[in-house]
Amino acid sequence: MTVVEAGSGRLKGEADEPGWEVDPDDEWGVAVIATVGRQLKLRREAVGMRAAEFGTAVGYGEDMVYKIEGGKRIPRQDYLSRADEVLGAGGLVAATWEDVKRVRYPKKVRELGKLEGKAVEIGVYECNSVHGLLQTPDHARALFEAWQPSYSPDDVERMVAARLARQTVFERDPAPSVHFVLEEAPLRRQVGGTMVWEQQLEHLLRVGRFNNVTLQVMPTNTEAHPGLDGRIELLKFPDGTAMGRADGLYNGRPVSDLRHLRILELQYGTLRAQALPPRESLAFIEELLGET
Repeated sequence: MTVVEAGSGRLKGEADEPGWEVDPDDEWGVAVIATVGRQLKLRREAVGMRAAEFGTAVGYGEDMVYKIEGGKRIPRQDYLSRADEVLGAGGLVAATWEDVKRVRYPKKVRELGKLEGKAVEIGVYECNSVHGLLQTPDHARALFEAWQPSYSPDDVERMVAARLARQTVFERDPAPSVHFVLEEAPLRRQVGGTMVWEQQLEHLLRVGRFNNVTLQVMPTNTEAHPGLDGRIELLKFPDGTAMGRADGLYNGRPVSDLRHLRILELQYGTLRAQALPPRESLAFIEELLGET
């Protein structure tokens, strides 16, 4: 069986984004991908297939096969599924995706997503952009594509996927209580063009109407407030502990000390008091949409 890229007749290579680079500083990720790669190589050799032959069968180039087997690239789910069929692994190779998908995102993003996934209450003030938990795929993609020095197309898609994966926090049962305070200026910035911007505003309205979500807008014409030094985040957990960080305090490092947390909570509470109430905030976003 030969599987090639649909309609092109050629095998996929790195330019076709078949996988992701492994972060050498991510020890757990390196170990997982190395183990999966070693299993793939052993199974391929056990059935007597050369790397080039195997690559043709699964629709990928020989060089990519060597990189995945050597633990240098993170395989995508379709690669593992095709490999399982070609090697007759009975689902064992395809099942490794459960381990791979846990390390496919950058380490810092995984750690943040893990904390958000445990929190019973999340409070965020975002000053320069729409917060990641609220971004549409196209909005997030436009932001990453504008970064300098520029990300590769592969890295852009990886970061977009990681950002969207964090948004499963809204699907939890029981759902956490989530509070957002967003500045007016980023809401007016047409990131990605008019259509993407409108879709982003519509998405904010949908999420802002969730029973467990409170969304507030900080008007540009307001007086000085504690968020002028940058982003503020607060996470509270079921056991009563909490963690927070603020760009303008403690060198931006996460803190869990009660004295530090009280200061963050005071700042965040002041922000919420100065921002538009939730109902007025949603009406404000609707007005922005009406201006297009």
